[in-house]
Amino acid sequence: MTAINLADKFRLIDEQWSPRTVATVNDYDVRIAKIQGEFEPHRHPETDELFLVLAGELTIRLADGDVTLGPGEIYVVPRGVEHQPCAKVETQIVMFEPTTTVNTGDAGGPRTMPRVEL
Repeated sequence: MTAINLADKFRLIDEQWSPRTVATVNDYDVRIAKIQGEFEPHRHPETDELFLVLAGELTIRLADGDVTLGPGEIYVVPRGVEHQPCAKVETQIVMFEPTTTVNTGDAGGPRTMPRVEL
């Protein structure tokens, strides 16, 4: 086994909002993505979702108020809570969620991505 270098993995990603699985922990994926702009509002009825910002700034819009994260900060969106990730500048994030979780949750649509491993 070798260590996973996230900087090297991020260099392999050209697309925005296209999560890539870099590791699996039990039944959970560690996914990374580059994001910028607004994503669809959605929810994950069956699971929480953890966001960790490595670079840039992520705002998670919630009905109860926005949560803004900078590098080194995390936030867990509770299961069933509608949220909309947004980033004014290109932002690098790590997500921790069950392997079966679809990135667009209950919203579906053209931004729904298949599970891809890096």
